[in-house]
Amino acid sequence: MINTTEITREVQNFNIFINSFRKRLASLFNTEHDYNALSLKRGLPPGFLSEIMDMQPLAVAIPENYGGRGMKVKECLSVLSAASYESLSLSLIFGINIALFLEPFAKYGHVAAQERVFRRFLENKAMGGLMITEPDYGSDALNMQTFYQEEANGYRIKGEKHWQGLTGAADFWLVAARKKNEQGELVRDIDFFFTDNALAEQQIDVKERYNSLGLYAIPYGLNLIDVEVPATQRLLPESTGLKLMLDTLHRSRLQFPGMGMGFIKRLLDESLLHCKTRVVAGQRLYELDAVQFQLSRIQAAYTICSAMCSYSSKVSSIEQDVSGNGVDANSVKALVTDLMQESAQIALQLAGANGYRLDHIAGRAVVDSRPFQIFEGSNEMLYTQVAESVAKLMRKNKESNLLRYLKGYELTAQAAPYFAGCLDFSFPEQPKKRDLVTLGRIIARVICFQMVVVLQDAGFNRELVDITQKHMGMDLNMLIGQLTANNDAVPVIDYEEDAAWADFV
Repeated sequence: MINTTEITREVQNFNIFINSFRKRLASLFNTEHDYNALSLKRGLPPGFLSEIMDMQPLAVAIPENYGGRGMKVKECLSVLSAASYESLSLSLIFGINIALFLEPFAKYGHVAAQERVFRRFLENKAMGGLMITEPDYGSDALNMQTFYQEEANGYRIKGEKHWQGLTGAADFWLVAARKKNEQGELVRDIDFFFTDNALAEQQIDVKERYNSLGLYAIPYGLNLIDVEVPATQRLLPESTGLKLMLDTLHRSRLQFPGMGMGFIKRLLDESLLHCKTRVVAGQRLYELDAVQFQLSRIQAAYTICSAMCSYSSKVSSIEQDVSGNGVDANSVKALVTDLMQESAQIALQLAGANGYRLDHIAGRAVVDSRPFQIFEGSNEMLYTQVAESVAKLMRKNKESNLLRYLKGYELTAQAAPYFAGCLDFSFPEQPKKRDLVTLGRIIARVICFQMVVVLQDAGFNRELVDITQKHMGMDLNMLIGQLTANNDAVPVIDYEEDAAWADFV
């Protein structure tokens, strides 16, 4: 029988924690330190970060039996949101630790190793990250060249990884590698190991630090791996390493809205304040119709991201296998990061000249949110995978009409009727790759609007839902127009021939 008193007490305890966390972050970023100045420097000052970590924000992603708060997704997303309201970089630091180290380690790590690792996080402010991406392979993880071989005392791992957030700063790494067999060939499956930088034989060498365009607080670079780890530091997949990787990446993508939530809310709050107080030609900016349209776009993004957080809180705990959740995970990650970038661009436009400063919230937001559309799978790739997955299901069900299929598809059945007029068309039999991207954008929006519908049924603000429906309908009509334009333009390689304008004047 469920003990409702105990649940209520847990909720109240977390509410006290998260409210205190928000207030402390606000003080650190806006009163005790000049974050505008800090944002122009690489890395967070150790003392500044230490004060943040004193509040043990990562305890939300550590099991209760090891002293943590119990790995409740709602709490993890709340911490990410609180952080991203003040700093997207800080939220990404937490996101890397939570989704790309602590959650997979808690689910697949060897019990013999978990206690000491979790203790380091709680007592010594340790951090962890994930190494998959390689210089020559990028998103082509299945062809990674980092390999491992079994030795008497464990495994030896060798290779190169790059663009890992927290390069040179993390204490622990999950490293993906392929087994090298006796013939010297790399097997297809992927395995994961964790390394401990406190041990000399497990230290990963940083060959180069990158001058990243944004996210200055997070170090990135090129890592050379030549380490030895014991058998207890190999993750234990439930079936294959590939499935373990998909489970980890899909869970991470489903939890991106936690980082987007506070970020979009901050842009909305700042933009509303600016437009209410800024007067141009005798009118407040807020009174201009074009400005109201732009502000309502950010409010729609806020609403969609809220719905995504609610959805992810229900489906992405480590008890759930999300390796097969490619359609919803990819839709959530791609759309929320597109919305983050669009919201930042709108905020910058509304802020005017002041926004075009790296130490302004809008200018920093544009640069810092841009890579979110690229890492953990570029959005074009993810939208393509969404469209291909749905196309495969439609063929299996012998259905060619997108509206009819989406009305019966679990992820879209409640949302499809809202957009019946524009979705009533035949899915192309052999679409071009560019059209698959567009189709993926369409399907992802319907999937995510269903999350909004579910949140509305739970009591969420109806006015915000109505605004969101209007913008979603407009976006879908624009995308369908793009799809039906049949634009088959390809670049001209030798474009300079007869292409110098001055020759024709």
